[in-house]
Amino acid sequence: MDYKRGAPADRPGRVWEPERRQVAVHALMLRDAGYQVDHAALYFAETRQRVRVELTDGLLDATEASIAELRTVAASEVAPLPLIDSPKCPRCSLVGICLPDEHNLLQARAARAPRRLTPTDGSARPLYVTEAGASVSVRSGRMIVNGRPSREVGVKTDVRASVRMLDISHVAVFGNVQVSTQALRELFARDVPVLYFSGGGWLEGVAQGLPSKHVQLRTRQVALATAGGLDAARLMVRAKIRNSRVLLRRNTRTDNTIAVQRLAALADAAEMVDSPASLLGIEGAAARTYFGAFASMLRPELTLPGASFAFEGRNRRPPKDAVNCLLSFNYALLVKDLVAVCIGVGLDPYLGVFHRPRFGRPALALDLAEEFRPLIAESTVLNMINNGEIAASDFVVRAEGVALTKDGRRSAIAAYERRLDIEITHPVYGYRITYRRVLEVQARILAAWMLGEIPAYAAFTTR
Repeated sequence: MDYKRGAPADRPGRVWEPERRQVAVHALMLRDAGYQVDHAALYFAETRQRVRVELTDGLLDATEASIAELRTVAASEVAPLPLIDSPKCPRCSLVGICLPDEHNLLQARAARAPRRLTPTDGSARPLYVTEAGASVSVRSGRMIVNGRPSREVGVKTDVRASVRMLDISHVAVFGNVQVSTQALRELFARDVPVLYFSGGGWLEGVAQGLPSKHVQLRTRQVALATAGGLDAARLMVRAKIRNSRVLLRRNTRTDNTIAVQRLAALADAAEMVDSPASLLGIEGAAARTYFGAFASMLRPELTLPGASFAFEGRNRRPPKDAVNCLLSFNYALLVKDLVAVCIGVGLDPYLGVFHRPRFGRPALALDLAEEFRPLIAESTVLNMINNGEIAASDFVVRAEGVALTKDGRRSAIAAYERRLDIEITHPVYGYRITYRRVLEVQARILAAWMLGEIPAYAAFTTR
């Protein structure tokens, strides 16, 4: 006897085939335990009806064949192909991970554009703690951020923020911020990573719970990183150059025809290279061309010699001017988000296909960041400067470098988060999606390519 909440099927026999197989499994298990079972039954609570199911030889043979098939699938190292246009997919809780229509399109198994099955962005957002001396604790399911303790006796510490745990996607702390052990344990239990930045905005470390349970994916990633993933690296670099070219064409205020044409040629050349060294050379040449014309996208009065946002080329560690300071800070935020995405998908952020593995370098996050640098980081910098969201007073000169002040950093984080919430049309799948969500989709597509589920990685480019 099995119980169902609904009503019997409106068809001969009054039950669906999966329901017949389900009660047949119960009967087989009871028989295996020594009980005598002649028939089965289903009780439907909505109509309070009992429907008898005959245990025919045909039903039992079909059920045992299904069990054998399921055991074969479970033992296989390759996941089964997704269903095509299945009406079950839109209501499946795993559709955002499975991405059935996207995989079928990339495998040429379905000609129609994917349905928008990926769930919209959740309410969870990063929690930034930028105040030096602040502390993070947990109380009653909320993350509490306290300011620097007062030195005066009897003066309570101010509560800077109180956020529900379920509203936090990851925690980013800058400089000397204390995170309690209780808070870390609660975050790890919810698979929420903590990313530590230096006071200047450099990503210095990641704290997370247990590593991913997707052992098969990690095995493939290690093998791919060892052998070199030139196929995907070519597409990533080509997408980065093409996106840089699009940004330059859309925002340039002077004639940059030569730079645009050279970037187009370098993007085509990146797709044809046969070695990582050649690809690195093309990527470097494209960066020099692009940043040589970068100042043309800024308001002319801001880039005059000696002006607040004069830009003569890319420099870093430390950045020597305000524009490079903003670029470096936004790159760090982008890599931070992609490290969190890689951890969530089950990828190791330190094993890349373009950036070579090196101690402390999140190579895979840097790989995924390539195609998004112009679209997210550099676009954010241009908007902040040209719209007057940041001024010279938001920067401070320290030693030989330029750093953001406390208020400048807050403005930069707010602008970056706004950029992530912008919706764009996905160039491959055709549906609207935010930059925040597309980061995860690209990481899952990369994971599917590593597992051999799709023939090639599909990089993200805009027109």
